[in-house]
Amino acid sequence: MFFELFKRIDKVLLTLPALLGAISCLMISSIDATAAAPYAKAVIIQIVAYAIGYGLLIAAVAFDYKHFFRFDKLLYAAAVAVQCLVFVPGLGEEIYGTRAWINLGAITLQPSEFVKVLFVLVFGAYLTRHRDDLKTFAGFLLAFLYGLPIAALVAYVDMGAGIVLFVMLVLMIFAAGLRAGLFARLALVFVICVPVVYRFLEPHQKERFAAFLHPDDLSIDAVHQVYQAKVAIGSGGFFGKGYRQGIIKESGLLPVQDSDFIFPIICEEFGLVGGFALLVIYAVLFVRIWWTVAKATELFGALIAIGFLCMFGFQIFENIGMAMGLMPVTGITLPFISAGGSSVVAGMASVGLIMSVHFRDTSRGLKYL
Repeated sequence: MFFELFKRIDKVLLTLPALLGAISCLMISSIDATAAAPYAKAVIIQIVAYAIGYGLLIAAVAFDYKHFFRFDKLLYAAAVAVQCLVFVPGLGEEIYGTRAWINLGAITLQPSEFVKVLFVLVFGAYLTRHRDDLKTFAGFLLAFLYGLPIAALVAYVDMGAGIVLFVMLVLMIFAAGLRAGLFARLALVFVICVPVVYRFLEPHQKERFAAFLHPDDLSIDAVHQVYQAKVAIGSGGFFGKGYRQGIIKESGLLPVQDSDFIFPIICEEFGLVGGFALLVIYAVLFVRIWWTVAKATELFGALIAIGFLCMFGFQIFENIGMAMGLMPVTGITLPFISAGGSSVVAGMASVGLIMSVHFRDTSRGLKYL
């Protein structure tokens, strides 16, 4: 079984997280100027997270993903329960002004990262059962309302993760068979509703959107963050200032350098070449995931791969976009690069599930898309 597993798994998908992990640890070590690499605490946490993540990846590949289809109701309840842990007194913890973490003493976890993984399985199962219903507005509405509670619950405590889930929700419905014309009309309704949603945002969330709409107003804290990020990207030039030689990084003017704004640090130290090389690695990751989608013979498997493709794709687009002033600052991490054990472990589990689909499906082309 082991040799058959190793023979048929996607070895590119198996290798890419290790490459991204090496880049992540190097950059976190560079950012942590108070300790000598590779012994910085943040680096050790990242290495441990990758070790645990690879264990989950192998377990996910060995486990038949089709079994999740039968337990989707249980997984739905688990997703809600896991996210609700942040509201438990003494367990939930507020970091960066957001109560989106749980403190287990030795470690701190971010439940929303694991909820994203459960959401793909739960929503993929629902859409597989109700694919024919999506041809009507009523079918779309029921599907949207099915996934809405999880996305709204996450958004209540973590707007960035909530946005990711809403994007996954809509794109998975579209991939499952929603008609393009209906999708376009619904997108227009969504745009019209944005001002209404804005009224219910927290003050710090409104500030981030104000910064996006007024990028030259340095009196807004979020604008100052983006300004420093763009300075760091531009100061790196073509080849960068060199590893651990970043000036903006050392000044401390750019906040959350090891997570939200790690891409500008990469560009400052390794220049346009380094930033472009990272995008190429991500492009290879996307191609391999899409290849799994194209080969899938079952809709459930295809939706699992599509869900995670949407998750990784939007997070990368949003994280890099906000660093360049093209998207609002939302606190979304850069997959496999940003510091954060929860994000790494959940991301590795996601890749394992994609590989499980690839391992068990035979090629029949683009059957479902």
